[in-house]
Amino acid sequence: MSRGLTLLFAIAGGTAVANLYWAQPLLDFIGRDLHASTASAGWLVTATQIGYAAGALLLVPLGDVLDRRRFIPGMMLCSALALIACALAPSIGSLLVATTLLGLTTVSGQLLTPLAGDLADDTDRGRVVGTVVSGLLIGILTSRTISGLIADAAGWRAIYFAAAAVSAAFALLLRRAIPSLAPKVHLPYPQLLTSVWQVIRQERAVRWTLFLGGTAFGVFTMFWTALTFLLSAQPFSYSVSAIGLFGLIGLAGALAARRAGRFHDRGRSVPASGWGWAAIVISFIVAAFTDRSVAGIVVVVVLLDIAVQGVNILNQTRLFAIAPQARSRLNTAFVTCNFLGGAVGSAAASVLWTVGGWKAVTLTGAGLACVALLVWALGRRGPLLNEQSR
Repeated sequence: MSRGLTLLFAIAGGTAVANLYWAQPLLDFIGRDLHASTASAGWLVTATQIGYAAGALLLVPLGDVLDRRRFIPGMMLCSALALIACALAPSIGSLLVATTLLGLTTVSGQLLTPLAGDLADDTDRGRVVGTVVSGLLIGILTSRTISGLIADAAGWRAIYFAAAAVSAAFALLLRRAIPSLAPKVHLPYPQLLTSVWQVIRQERAVRWTLFLGGTAFGVFTMFWTALTFLLSAQPFSYSVSAIGLFGLIGLAGALAARRAGRFHDRGRSVPASGWGWAAIVISFIVAAFTDRSVAGIVVVVVLLDIAVQGVNILNQTRLFAIAPQARSRLNTAFVTCNFLGGAVGSAAASVLWTVGGWKAVTLTGAGLACVALLVWALGRRGPLLNEQSR
């Protein structure tokens, strides 16, 4: 796994996962253009994540049985078609359908991550996987900035047309760069899906890690969805491009969290996860009192992104160490739980914003993070451990 190939995987994966978030800073903009309420437009994020969770469940396991040199570029081409459907959507209903299909097909990043784990040496796996996962997370954050800038200049549909072209280009690059690897196993498709649940049942560390991963991504998505509502309203009333720029602030957190995989290589994965959860709790508590302070919001964005992304990288790398022969299937379970958590988080943000605004969102996030921190504390000396994460 050369540095060049690692970088290509990180950029391509980040480009793919960015497709899930083009709409997030544009919810108010899209709602007005399609004559829908902001709350209704907020369901675009939820629909995309539900589709993504379904894609992770139904398609990512195929990475263990298919030639990924063909499979991954094929999925990127399918994403390009779904992006074109989003760009042409005439109503909020049709856009919801198109974004669900986009989520279903845009799983390339989650196929590249276990492939990177397969190609990496044991001594460098944490660093390599951490770099690729950081690329995915950077894609999430920069997508908001890119989306806002393009939407301000050329309308929200332009971002989907541009993303379709980029997706097709990376399909061609990856077709040339990915080495041919023999399938790890030969299983019929129904048995392949069943084996995902067998791994979850057999490994206690998997179950505990999946809960923590889903909770982390749920509170992360809840925060960013609500932040769009906050910055669109008084006293800020920011444009979509200004809201998108907050993604660049979170980018600092993503770059710092890139080194989280090294804690795994040094055998400190579980303790480092605890520090991450403590930082998430602090982030939401501070956020509850910064609803009128741009400086306070900036601090929260940086701290929350470092913490959530560090926890995410450590969770994923720890899972890959449990069952090397089933990394794509473990990633299926991880991503499915994460994005189901994300779907719940974005839906909860819309409901909580309607009920109690920013305070309701941030206090709920703090409460959920405290629950996760308690789970970590209970599991750190047993259920979360395996021979690679002590």
